[in-house]
Amino acid sequence: MKLYDAEWAPSPRRVRIFLAEKGIEVPRETIDLRSGEQLRDSYLEINPRGAVPALELDDGQVLCESSAICRYFEAVQPEPPLFGTTPVEIGRIESWTRRIEGDGYAAVAYVFRNTLPALEGRAIVGNFGMVPQIPELATRGTIMWTGFLEAFDQQLADREWVTGERFTFADITALVTLDFAKAVKLQVPERHANVLRWHAAASARPSAAA
Repeated sequence: MKLYDAEWAPSPRRVRIFLAEKGIEVPRETIDLRSGEQLRDSYLEINPRGAVPALELDDGQVLCESSAICRYFEAVQPEPPLFGTTPVEIGRIESWTRRIEGDGYAAVAYVFRNTLPALEGRAIVGNFGMVPQIPELATRGTIMWTGFLEAFDQQLADREWVTGERFTFADITALVTLDFAKAVKLQVPERHANVLRWHAAASARPSAAA
């Protein structure tokens, strides 16, 4: 088994934090995104999409996408449960994970992919060839970010973690998203005290350094 990883990218970090919370160690091979290693033939043979992470199993099968990889490890080692145990808890975690991805992470990705000079012509993750940046999408991302923070702060007003008293995959997703936002200077205003309190607690967990 081998995890194809990238040190600074948010999606691989989501898997690393998940594995750290589970206490699972997996051999890793680092893919250098800055040099475009993910788009070279050697890696495209593993993941034709040209994105990280990817998990190569012992039988040669490959799982892609960070959420799917984490789901695999949850099934292999259910404890501690990070996707929930009861139907309602599973539903809440999935609901907020989707919302964080769709409103928060997507907002950051819009800004990141459509403003960084280094990504000119590569505005979409993966092996799509030349894709131009669209400045209006960065504007959209900034608007989305503001709305996401408002809703996220309200959600955290009466609970320790995103969906309750237990740290879950939704918290991992949110932590990766907020830290990713720093790359494009999307801030968390002081008025969102609940988000700032939550972020400090999530960042203090040992797994955050994974």
